Amino acid sequence: MTASLGLGTYRVRAVEQAARTACADGPVWIDTAPNYGGAHQALGPVIADHPRAMVATKTGFFTPAEGGAALRAGVLTAAQVRTGHSLDPAFVRWQTERSLAALGRIDLVFVHNPERADLRPTELHPVLREVFAVLEEFADAGRVGGYGVATWSGFLHDAFAVSELLGLAIEAAGSGEHHLRAVEQPVSLVMARPMVLALDGRGPLVLASAAGLITFGSSPLHGGELPGLVTHELAEFIRPGSSPATACFLAAASCPSLDVVLLSAGTAPHWAAAKAAIAAPLDPGHLRKVTDVLAQG
Repeated sequence: MTASLGLGTYRVRAVEQAARTACADGPVWIDTAPNYGGAHQALGPVIADHPRAMVATKTGFFTPAEGGAALRAGVLTAAQVRTGHSLDPAFVRWQTERSLAALGRIDLVFVHNPERADLRPTELHPVLREVFAVLEEFADAGRVGGYGVATWSGFLHDAFAVSELLGLAIEAAGSGEHHLRAVEQPVSLVMARPMVLALDGRGPLVLASAAGLITFGSSPLHGGELPGLVTHELAEFIRPGSSPATACFLAAASCPSLDVVLLSAGTAPHWAAAKAAIAAPLDPGHLRKVTDVLAQG
């Protein structure tokens, strides 16, 4: 089973046009964040026009302009602003309010790269629990659909595990009726460990899926760098006749236990090509051969 195609908005220049192209296909996840340029402002009208679109944003990182606004509002200190990232509960509440105002509605709020706080797990987990408590308030009030964790290296470096995130959500909610709904992590031929683990029936994607969480794969082309690193021979091995970009994306989208693969598709042809590529996913046996080839260097 292949993952569904979702729109990532990081580094997408014409965000509104890209979102309208994606939404024209029907229900689709749109993944964004306050620090993705002017994506929030551009997406607001699109979301209003497409009630079936599902919207995920984030909290944690902020632009210099938003940091300045947070400083003036008294929710961040000057020292905190200089870091460009905060998991302070007051800031999370303030930033989520701003995101709601810009987007109109939010289905998921991801805690954005919590490992960025550079804390030991014993220090980070209480911080995450407090952030989850704030987001539980929004969810309980029906203002957001739920929340999740979007990480770059948190699972890889054991900053937290899926079971620990679920435990923190239960603590934050005060019961098993929590609103932790999703996890997001990189899945690509560069960040291939999630694929390798999932093929073995292990790892965060498998555990999250088993717990009923939505699993998102980010950066399938590793920020656009990956196609330039893949040889024609490897692309042909992944799928004969495929370009390096198509082959790389197909491999990521074929990862077991992955529900949504996010692509920053800036144009309609780019989006259409991605949809066509994943219409026939790689079978697990062939994907395993691909990861074996990569492991051999």
